[in-house]
Amino acid sequence: MKMTKNILVLGAGLVSRPMIRYLLDQPNFFVTMASRTVSKAKKIIARHPSGKALGLNVKDDEKLEKLVSESDLAVSLLPYTYHVKVAEFCIKHKKQMVTTSYVSEEMKALDKKAKDAGVLILNECGLDPGIDHMSAMRIIHDVEEKGGKVVSFRSTTGALPSHEANNNPFGYKFSWAPRGVLLASKNPSKWLQDGKIVSYPGEQLFENYTIQDVPNVGSFENYPNRNSVPYKDIYGLKDAHTVYRGTFRMTGWCETMRKIVSLGWLNEESVKHFSGKTYGDLTRHLIGAGAKEELVKATAKYLGLKTYSTVIKRLEWLGLLSDEPLPEDRDNPLDYLNVLTLSKMSLSKGERDMIVMHHEFVAEYPSKKEYITSTLLDYGIPNGDSAIARTVALPAAIAVKMILHGEININGVYIPVIPEIYNPILDELETMNIKFDERTEILKY
Repeated sequence: MKMTKNILVLGAGLVSRPMIRYLLDQPNFFVTMASRTVSKAKKIIARHPSGKALGLNVKDDEKLEKLVSESDLAVSLLPYTYHVKVAEFCIKHKKQMVTTSYVSEEMKALDKKAKDAGVLILNECGLDPGIDHMSAMRIIHDVEEKGGKVVSFRSTTGALPSHEANNNPFGYKFSWAPRGVLLASKNPSKWLQDGKIVSYPGEQLFENYTIQDVPNVGSFENYPNRNSVPYKDIYGLKDAHTVYRGTFRMTGWCETMRKIVSLGWLNEESVKHFSGKTYGDLTRHLIGAGAKEELVKATAKYLGLKTYSTVIKRLEWLGLLSDEPLPEDRDNPLDYLNVLTLSKMSLSKGERDMIVMHHEFVAEYPSKKEYITSTLLDYGIPNGDSAIARTVALPAAIAVKMILHGEININGVYIPVIPEIYNPILDELETMNIKFDERTEILKY
């Protein structure tokens, strides 16, 4: 009889449900879900005989360590700032670990300790990062095996409302917590373009977008995603003169977000000398408008826009120029904005989100040159799991199963860029209809 494997899942956020239900369906697995809000975990476990829900304050190191020590593998779906602490407990007690978040420098520094302990710490095993790495590496390795080399690589992902659910002026709906999306709007960007490094500070992020057509899907704004330059080495793209990773949004997003940044609405610090009570009061304070000035006109003038511009109309629709009271349990513009966007821009019951991931490769061979595209289009299930939840949670869940079945036998801090990890995960995702449409076009030399 096989021994039951104990899995600890930390966090019960919006992407956790598909993972939990997948793991509960596996034989000889027992899942303990630990969350600050135990009611969320209980709802997801749904009294399954192979699962239990626990309350956990992640700052309670003693309880966290005990839970890790009692498991065979820990999955951290906590905010990324807690991953290293969980990893250290996993290494100490020789337990495996999976996360869906980017590898931090602090996490990378644990590589030797993890190897010495015989522990695998698998990171970036979600959607982006995750499926993006796996699907890109499968094509890159395939090109190399055929004697070719990738000379240009561009990859862009968007988590968006489906076209029929795209019914607000921002063209965006949150299928997970907005704060992370808003914070990402402050990231600087850097990529390799035709052999030269291009970089922009965070405040200029939304000034550097293009309009891109994705065949059979639609036209989107594409803006750079963080620092793409390291992926030349991570993906082994030694011959590539272009390496770019981007984000898709519906048209109109970038200019609007650039103006929201200009207004100061993404500031995480409380505003000094502000005593107003409404969103309009705070906008007035941020732009230094007088009490008697008409706020729409003053805001348009401050931003260098006409009062009839679509950006001003979007700001009005959202409520940034309104008498809507500021929430009393928040104290800074970013958190105020977080509350407002969640109330105005969430997926409604029965609506679908969609994931669009689009890779573009230029591959050179001794006798030909190819333009290869690989596109993932995945929709959420109305009144069920969102596309973002499925595509983040299921790759990690499959990785958990593979690790506990002894199908991944490596130690250290890894991301899924090697065939023994990405091939089985991508193959199983295809059985769940999460699959890429790949096309190849011959280019002239």
